[in-house]
Amino acid sequence: MSGMDVLFLFFVFSALQPVLRQKMLEAARQRMLQKIERERGSRVILLVHRQETMSFLGFPIMRYIDINDSEQVIRAIHLTDDDMPIDLVIHSPGGLALAALQIARAVCRHRGKVTAFVPHYAMSGGALIALAADEIVMDEHAVLGPVDPQMGEFPAASLVRVLEEKPAERIDDRTFILADVARKALSQMRQNVEDLLRHRYDPDTAGRIAEALSQGRWTHDYPITAGEAREMGLPVRTDMPQDIYRLMELFPQPLRREPSVFFSPVPYRGQDGMPGKAA
Repeated sequence: MSGMDVLFLFFVFSALQPVLRQKMLEAARQRMLQKIERERGSRVILLVHRQETMSFLGFPIMRYIDINDSEQVIRAIHLTDDDMPIDLVIHSPGGLALAALQIARAVCRHRGKVTAFVPHYAMSGGALIALAADEIVMDEHAVLGPVDPQMGEFPAASLVRVLEEKPAERIDDRTFILADVARKALSQMRQNVEDLLRHRYDPDTAGRIAEALSQGRWTHDYPITAGEAREMGLPVRTDMPQDIYRLMELFPQPLRREPSVFFSPVPYRGQDGMPGKAA
């Protein structure tokens, strides 16, 4: 074998390695997903959004909930028996309100029990989907986010407040139009959240939770902890199954740089489990 043959094989192997690694990762995900389904007797659906990186220029691109996601989740629900429980693992910064609402309504209408697992965060549209579940299981450090509408770069609630606090003659036409749309968006979102919650709560409680989450009480990126969610009245638990963490480990963040967090990926249990200590 000549040097050119070796070089050619090296380039072929280098080109195939990412494809083979991805196939192995997908197979491992499928095995773990099926293991959880067997143990829990449920359909497991993952809605996981990681930061992607362009292969050419290396610019980071954030992924969000979109129409393709709603189509796929709804199809998975359609393929599930009406009485079978569904476990929905959500790891998302949110996204398109229409898509998130479509998923949430499909989740709400499923007859079997739906459990939303939030191992790290479910913000905005991700939180809206979690609200539709019968139960939310969060890591003790995980967070949910408010679901108040955003009008481009501006919160809808802040635009409405401009009309309330600023003289009309000092407001330009564009702001008037945005504020009018914002008022409608706030009303619509509150009604949508109430509709999602009415299968579990009385109208007063559903209205109170919808008011808190959809009307701009907090900034849009405010982290709602499990404790705050429970105080609000949401059905939140923190006993996250270990297999959910193992499943999330199979969705690593694509990196094209040195990692900013580094540690030994083994569990330490007490002093005897520390490196250099006899077990």
